Amino acid sequence: MTESAKTRRFGGGTILGFPLEGFGLFSGLLLAFAAAFFTFFAATTIAIFCLLGWNLIGHHAVDFAVSYRYVGFPAGLLVLIVALPVFGIVWFRAKMHQ
Repeated sequence: MTESAKTRRFGGGTILGFPLEGFGLFSGLLLAFAAAFFTFFAATTIAIFCLLGWNLIGHHAVDFAVSYRYVGFPAGLLVLIVALPVFGIVWFRAKMHQ
């Protein structure tokens, strides 16, 4: 019973408590695309609400598709471009230590 209460220590570093070691290639790719997916929707949601306020307060008529094209897509693409090499390096380093 005391074995399950012990805190696991990981050899690699952590980000927000998540270990950066032990990811396979598929799980690294899945995490990279999940981060880009989440960023796309979070940035798009924030942009839609900002455009809503802009249209209501200033009596403008800006199309809400702008939030997808100019905010959500570039933000998701940027996170994907950064996350793929990061998780690729984590996977490569794990392979080299085996």
